[in-house]
Amino acid sequence: MTQRTRTLGAVLYPQFELLDLYGPLEMFGCLGEALRIVTIADQAGPVRSTPGPSTHAEFSYADAPACDLLLVPGGIGTFPQLKNTALLDFLRTRAPQCEVAMSVCSGSALYAAAGLLDGKSATTNKQFFSAIAAAGPKTNWVKEARWVEDGAYVTSSGVSAGTDMSLAVIARLWGRAAAEQIAAITEYEWQTDAARDPFARYLDQAKIAPELLGA
Repeated sequence: MTQRTRTLGAVLYPQFELLDLYGPLEMFGCLGEALRIVTIADQAGPVRSTPGPSTHAEFSYADAPACDLLLVPGGIGTFPQLKNTALLDFLRTRAPQCEVAMSVCSGSALYAAAGLLDGKSATTNKQFFSAIAAAGPKTNWVKEARWVEDGAYVTSSGVSAGTDMSLAVIARLWGRAAAEQIAAITEYEWQTDAARDPFARYLDQAKIAPELLGA
């Protein structure tokens, strides 16, 4: 029996981190016709990343198609988005309808700010851990984890961790063999142990500029 084609919606906002987005999308893109990837933002059009290159958002929140998976990247731009009611409302509406709702790095703060991680376990970037975790006081923030799965919500640590998380989600939905084949095709050394976090030792060593936190 042919498996249905799923749709992954990648949520963009100004100053997202490139690898948070494109590391996972490279992995998911290898699924071919099994997965359709769409990009979504406040408004359709170019969205500038922190390093500079822009990504084209195909859809706005208002006209985005139904999604089976969501991917929310992190980046310095996460902090202003914590007050973006349009984005938070989009997540509140769409994430509960998804098979899997993923975030990379500080992207988990947006799910938390929307109340979607209340009572759930999650993780995020380690160097900025406490600043990000402040967005979700009712979330069980895991300080040492490469990624955390709690039901439909899957959150990863910083930047490159999103690629490991994505392969884990592929293994969950399409099978371990598919994930291993994609890792081999992309010549990526997949860290398969979600609990192994070599960067936990850098917990809270970086600082967020007060203006980004709204102080």
